[in-house]
Amino acid sequence: MSETAPATLGTADPNRWKALVFIALAQLMVVLDATIVNIALPSAQQDLGISDGNRQWVVTAYALAFGGLLLFGGRIADLWGRKRAFVIGLAGFAAASALGGAATNGTMMFGARALQGVFGAMLAPAALSLLAVMFTDAKERAKAFGIYGAIAGGGGAVGLILGGFLTEYLDWRWTFFVNVPFAVVAAAGAYFVIREPEGGRNRSALDIPGVVLSTLGLVSLVYGFTRAESDGWGDSLTVGMFVASAVLLLAFVVVESRVAAPLLPLRVVTDRNRGGIYLSLGLAIIAMFGLFLFLTYYLQVVKGYSPVKTGFAFLPMIAGMITGSTQIGARLMTRVPARLLMGPGFLVASLGMLLLTRLEIGSSYATLLLPAMLLLGLGMGTAFMPAMSLATTGVEPRDAGVASAMVNTSQQVGGAIGTALLNTIASSATTSYIKDHMATAATKPQQQLVQLQGMVHGYTNAIWFAVGILVLSAAIVVTFVNAGSPGSGAVASGDGVEDEAAVPVIAH
Repeated sequence: MSETAPATLGTADPNRWKALVFIALAQLMVVLDATIVNIALPSAQQDLGISDGNRQWVVTAYALAFGGLLLFGGRIADLWGRKRAFVIGLAGFAAASALGGAATNGTMMFGARALQGVFGAMLAPAALSLLAVMFTDAKERAKAFGIYGAIAGGGGAVGLILGGFLTEYLDWRWTFFVNVPFAVVAAAGAYFVIREPEGGRNRSALDIPGVVLSTLGLVSLVYGFTRAESDGWGDSLTVGMFVASAVLLLAFVVVESRVAAPLLPLRVVTDRNRGGIYLSLGLAIIAMFGLFLFLTYYLQVVKGYSPVKTGFAFLPMIAGMITGSTQIGARLMTRVPARLLMGPGFLVASLGMLLLTRLEIGSSYATLLLPAMLLLGLGMGTAFMPAMSLATTGVEPRDAGVASAMVNTSQQVGGAIGTALLNTIASSATTSYIKDHMATAATKPQQQLVQLQGMVHGYTNAIWFAVGILVLSAAIVVTFVNAGSPGSGAVASGDGVEDEAAVPVIAH
């Protein structure tokens, strides 16, 4: 890698703020990719001749590879070094994106998306764990994670805007090609600027059984939820995937408790604070991903917005997330316990979600959607920021990669569950509404109106579930996350014992 000497673990790296720019750029690219392709999908499907039955694989191929390999990617970062994993991940992601943009048929597109997922699974944990080991001062760490949290939370909405612009004014292929300059700049900057602290590697032998079981288990889980959305929860293959996932993940836990060098040391997830963070974050993402889907369809299908106008409609949410992360979360994280930011944050977001249960065909953007989005963004930004930081705080340096991977895994699995679960609830409510009301619609315009009313009725039904999920996230935080404010002195593990092997200066 670069010839610059590595920093010593626990000392402040003079280039850490420059490094943050390139880490944030890479994270933005990965998060953007989750939504930017969705906007381009109809155009790409038509150009490449992908059938309606196969189009889901443009999203699913990425989700399976990314979600299934995250733990492995985190362990590779611990083994090879985070900087090396970060740069290789960026290079691979850029190559896969170029392949996707140049795709000439469906198979080539699916392969490119799977490759993006593979390298994204290496890149995402390396990025977060680099922040964890480079920023050791509590106040600086709060600022760094505030920026990172804002990008992680708001990047998806930025993807909708960028995807709309590129698809409408250029070509769907640019939703892939746009990743290449992002990746080149981030990789070059990382190569010359990042100096990973010494002593943070985990050079233990790779846990092959753990890799196989976790990858197959997570792939089965993500695919089960993806298939449930298209084929229903009672489908035999859907049920089979869930059963296989439960068996594989249970076997994974048994193996990890017995091997000398586990892929996922159970100490990472059994800590009550980190366990509470992973669970609450995963649940909150379920609510958010479902909402992105509903609001995109509501604005485009019901309100008739263009892709670009739809993207801009999400701007208040992005503004709220940035404000919550950098102005509330980052400023208060060193002064108050994380649960006093995360719990109220999830509750404020649930209040925004609650407003959206009043959604109707003629709802005003200014009086309903705007305040709801602001509250959602503000609440989620305030909660995400301490969550991202606390999930890697107090972790032994050799476990930083895999602890970071667990944050991404909870988000990825939560996203897959949210899209499938809430979409199924909405579809069921829509079908029921149309069945009950279509008999009274005599003319074609009346029938179209009933269909739109049914669609909105389905969305509001599912949004009620999302409200409950966010309230549950807040309850989990208050129950499990008992860490004090950073900078309070000791790093308390889940059992209250000080962890002397934790990253110096950082405290719960």
